[in-house]
Amino acid sequence: MIKTILIDDEPLARAIVKEYLKAYPEVEIIQECADGFEGVKAISTHKPDLVFLDIQMPKITGFEMLELLDCPPSIIFTTAFDEYAIKAFEANAVDYLLKPFSKERFDKAMQKWVANRNIGEASTATKQVIEHIAATPAQSNRVVVKVEGKIKIIPTLDIHYLEAADDYVKIQTSEGGFLKNKTMSFFEKTLDEQQFIRVHRSYLINMNQIVRIDIYDKESHLAVLKSGIQVPVSKSGYAKLKEALNI
Repeated sequence: MIKTILIDDEPLARAIVKEYLKAYPEVEIIQECADGFEGVKAISTHKPDLVFLDIQMPKITGFEMLELLDCPPSIIFTTAFDEYAIKAFEANAVDYLLKPFSKERFDKAMQKWVANRNIGEASTATKQVIEHIAATPAQSNRVVVKVEGKIKIIPTLDIHYLEAADDYVKIQTSEGGFLKNKTMSFFEKTLDEQQFIRVHRSYLINMNQIVRIDIYDKESHLAVLKSGIQVPVSKSGYAKLKEALNI
């Protein structure tokens, strides 16, 4: 059997997918979810082969939900917002269904998925979608993380700095540090470059948090933040800061 999960805040939209799936007896719907919070738990628990996922949902978007998964499954996106269609296809999404979609269009998506069914390729395609969409302005004003099994939304305005931590990035706020399974390069590309500057290979800093810049030695400096934390600034990072601060 092919295990699938439906994630959409609209009951009618889920009902339509359920109706269309009746033509596929080999597909078992193991859970329906009304938001991304439920979706994360369901995917982590059931490890589905395929997920039908709405993009715009309450609480967190479909893309933010996918970022919280260590190994995202194969996805067929379903949404009423066609602005995302080209982005999804460019990023090699399995397929994209623009609401309202017909049975014929649904069948084409299923046929495409069956023809290309491969766990490794599916996971790679989904990750490419995440990387592509995360770079859009609509996705760059907050960061979603998991903390002890719970989902936390961090507005980027609340971030003091980001620090590389092995395979993770530590996001430092006034509430403490939170780990995200991403790279510094990912955040450098996705966060507002007018607000966040890569001052060191291991640090991205929020410009609004800087109180002063002190000399550390001949080739480096320290950025002192409002919290009193000192963040190392490399020679190239100092040049970026000088340009940004017009000093």
